[in-house]
Amino acid sequence: MTNELDTLVSDFYVNQKLSLKMDLPDSRETVLDLFGRLRREFPDLANFRRFENEFALESDETRRSYTWFSLRGTQLRSGSVNPDDLGDAYRLHRKVLDLAPWFLTISPLDVENLELVFGFDMEAQMNRDQVVFNALLADSPLAELLDLEDEVLDAQPSLGITLEPSSQVQAFLEIKTRTTARERSTGNWNREPISVYLTVRHYGPMETLEDLTNRFAALAGHAERIAEQRVVPNVVMPIRHAILANS
Repeated sequence: MTNELDTLVSDFYVNQKLSLKMDLPDSRETVLDLFGRLRREFPDLANFRRFENEFALESDETRRSYTWFSLRGTQLRSGSVNPDDLGDAYRLHRKVLDLAPWFLTISPLDVENLELVFGFDMEAQMNRDQVVFNALLADSPLAELLDLEDEVLDAQPSLGITLEPSSQVQAFLEIKTRTTARERSTGNWNREPISVYLTVRHYGPMETLEDLTNRFAALAGHAERIAEQRVVPNVVMPIRHAILANS
């Protein structure tokens, strides 16, 4: 799938987030031990940064492809931007799920949810809300709300669905246009991305910590299937074509 995206998007990323019920430990020894172990596994993760209430380990973000990992509050997050293939991104996420519980004393009862995000960015120096409307909504009944001379101010559709009968596994599609009030008032459009986010999420505690990797594998399967069969052909490609038509 990543090869197909090269001609469609400016950036593609695969992010993971593990949300917990209790705050993560933030002692110096604990954080450095975990980050040191991850760096041994992924030598490119060489930049240690501290933000407000957050610790991050990153590779060189000036490169087109880079990775990162962070701890903040009740969340562990990891990401891979423009990976050569999905396997590269998955290796980091799986290793985080393997190592972090032991370094951070995470209990199976502590797990709130685990999510995997596929993100697709398409840069556009134009009215990005109008682009999304033209691509996805112009032929829908919603278009009847507009007169021909109306300018679209906000078009950021979102949708959520259940993937299993228990409703523990859900998928969400969100589109972000990042259009500012200043752009609308002046007509001077910045070159910003239209972002399409596909999020698959599993809710609930686990029986064992080993269930984390099993859940991840299931989420990855859902995300790949939905992205390839629905999101790329029915959302990403129409937006890309609408950008080109307005260029």
